Amino acid sequence: MPRSRRAVTALSTVAVSLLALAGCGSSGSTSDSAQSAAGGQSPAGQTITVYSGQHEQTVKALTADFEKRTGIKVQVRSGDEAELANQLLQEGKSSPADVFYAENPPALTTLEGQGLLAPVLPGTLKSVPAAASSPKGDWVGISARSSAFIAAAGKAADTAPPTSVLDLAKPEWKGRLGIAPSETDFAPVVTQVVKSIGADAAKKWLEGLKANAKVYESNEDLSVAVNAGEVEGGVIDHYYWYRLRDEKTAAATHSTLHYFAKGDPGALVDVSGAGVLSGSKHQQAAQDFLAYLASAPAQQLIATSESYEYPLVPGVRGKAELAPLDSIGALASVTDLGDGKQALQLLQDTGLLA
Repeated sequence: MPRSRRAVTALSTVAVSLLALAGCGSSGSTSDSAQSAAGGQSPAGQTITVYSGQHEQTVKALTADFEKRTGIKVQVRSGDEAELANQLLQEGKSSPADVFYAENPPALTTLEGQGLLAPVLPGTLKSVPAAASSPKGDWVGISARSSAFIAAAGKAADTAPPTSVLDLAKPEWKGRLGIAPSETDFAPVVTQVVKSIGADAAKKWLEGLKANAKVYESNEDLSVAVNAGEVEGGVIDHYYWYRLRDEKTAAATHSTLHYFAKGDPGALVDVSGAGVLSGSKHQQAAQDFLAYLASAPAQQLIATSESYEYPLVPGVRGKAELAPLDSIGALASVTDLGDGKQALQLLQDTGLLA
């Protein structure tokens, strides 16, 4: 999915909004549960609006299949998840959105904290591992991804890749590294670093990255730069490399993918998730959509799509070429990832975000 070129502004705006405001499935359809909760009436023929920060082509395939199965129409508003979360904060209970489908937990946790998400039906939550969803039950995990290190083939970053993301702040990486700090995927890595070494040390780590790295606007741009040998390596989510390879062809792919050591803050495995807006006027249809996303048919679409994400429903296997998730690390704690405010503040304090 093409990333928004306004990610920095959106992230900063969300952080400000949060500070100002500081002071929810099975192997088949679970629509029966949603219908029971809504008095047994079928929502077929209704139209729901989904604010989506997820991969557009995969979401298009998912919504088309859902419409065919249920008769419920779906309008998708795609964009950067930070922009969409900020829009939902501004719209509040008056939002036209029925569902928010996000790339990372912090955006969902933010909305949950403001009371903007409705509880997810228990049957839907039970479809995926409990650790993949909100502890409060206000959003459900749909797919997983991991952080990784992309390296220019044959360079030192490839032949001797870093085992820890913390190493990238060391002087020996000066001029060899690229980063994309405005990506919403990067903030959870910062959060994990804070958890690992503390806020003060994390700030120094970010200052080291800033001194060492060339800044790119997106993970796509960073991946292309590494593949071209412009920089030796950088931190991305794993699927960007696979999508680059598909676009360039294997013969024109001059980069490789490495993973940080298990237990390292750079070995982040987190989820994309979805929640129903508490102000939705189509609660039953919206709950049906979440139940579908957490069902085997939808998970199979995700598993075979060009997004290269990991399905979460037990029994549905991801692409064989992907590294097994358990070889990378455990799912990051949703509670530890929080709402991402601290990470965003550190990125701003170090000048990596405006």
